[in-house]
Formats: sequence, C-alpha cells, structure tokens
Amino acid sequence: MDIMTGVGLVAGVIVIAVMMLLGGSFELFVSEHAAIIIFGGSIAATMIRFPLGVMLHGLPLGARFAFTMSRLSAHDLVDELARIAEIARKQGPVGLEKVETDEPFLAKGIRYIADGYDMEFIRDNLERDRDNFLMHLDEGSKIYRAIGDCAPAFGMIGTLIGMVQMFANMTDPSKLGPFMATALLATLYGALVANLFCLPIADKLHGKLLDEETNRTLIIDGILMIRDSKSPTLVREMLLAYLPEKHRHEEGEEAHA
Repeated sequence: MDIMTGVGLVAGVIVIAVMMLLGGSFELFVSEHAAIIIFGGSIAATMIRFPLGVMLHGLPLGARFAFTMSRLSAHDLVDELARIAEIARKQGPVGLEKVETDEPFLAKGIRYIADGYDMEFIRDNLERDRDNFLMHLDEGSKIYRAIGDCAPAFGMIGTLIGMVQMFANMTDPSKLGPFMATALLATLYGALVANLFCLPIADKLHGKLLDEETNRTLIIDGILMIRDSKSPTLVREMLLAYLPEKHRHEEGEEAHA
C-alpha cells in the first residue's frame, strides 16, 4: 500500500473541506450544472483522445497502481536474485522449483529456469511481458494527465456559460445568484479535479513506471545470469549497477564482508 497517495488525498480533501466550512456550509459549493460540465466535458474530451479499450484498461490500472507499491525494492531484488543464484549453483535448476518469492514477475523468471527453457526464450518472453506492462501503465498515466489538462479548461467553459446566462437575465435579479454560483463553481471544480486528483496521480504513475522499468530490467538481467550459471557473487556485483551510488557501496561492502 502506498500510504503517501492516500494521505495526500485525504489531507487535500480535509484542507478544502475546512475552508468551505469556515465560510458557510457545503451546500454553498454544490452545483449539478458545474459537475456536469466538468466531469462530462473532461471525460468526453478524453474519449476523443484515447480508444475506449485504452480507457477501460488504463483508468482502473492507474487507480490501482497509484495506491500500491512494488513488493520488492531494487535493493531487495539484488539480495533476492543473489539468494536464488546460490540455490541454483548448489541444487541446479530443479532446486528452483521450491523457491518462493513475493514478486510475480520474478516468480515467472524462476519458473522458466526451473522448466529448462533456453535463454532466448526467457529473454523474449520476459522483455515482452515488461514492455506490455509498462505500456499499459504509461497509458494510465496519460489518461489521468489528459483529464487533468481538460478539467480546468472545462471549468473556464462552465464559467463562460454561467456568465452568459447571468448577463442574459440581468432583468431578473433572482437568477443572477445561481448563474454566478455556477460560473464560479465550475472553475473551482475544474481546479480541484486537476490539481488535487488527476495530475498528482499522473505524476505518481509516471514515477512508478520508471521504478517498475528499472526493477523488471534488473530481474531480467538477473534471471538470465542465473540461467547462464553465473556465480552468486558475480550476479550481485553486476546487479549493483541498478542501485543508487550510496546503496551500491553499502551492498558492495556487505558482499565483501
């Protein structure tokens, strides 16, 4: 569970809610017309940008990964692959059949080695799996960013519609208040949807895409070295390149110790 995503969203909602309550009540900030123009318009524009299949796949995938974290960090993966290399050296590929791991992508690579597949097959399948996953995660990030880009624009459109309706009914003072409220709330809704939800989630997904790309490439290299019967020490030394410089030295010192 990625706690920071949930904490950030809850904190943002609390801040906005407190500011609303300090100035009156929530009812003042409810407008069906503003909600329709923001959510309906943003979704419609996003549907024009992306195929339906991409949206149906990208939205839930993005929402899920925005609130979850990789089971193993790059640091943990180096240790895990070195451990697996040690088992493979002592027991052979058959010994990997009983190895358990919390990382599904790593588990798939271990299964390929245990089943005796050649290196080309393992490389092609793991790289294809990695690329497809990263593509779908990137689609999720782009969809949330597209909604975040559209929402403020449709907030401005809602504001303009409200202003036109207000000026068209200047002779009826009873209609000026509702039209002005719709105009202002459309801008508010658009800013909130974009800056509190969609754009932060899009940035979070982009960061996780980079992490997943690093981790899965690390796993592929480690699995291929294990399949090539490389020693655990060599596997660890080669994979240290994926770690930040500081962690790399710490790992190196532990390995030599």
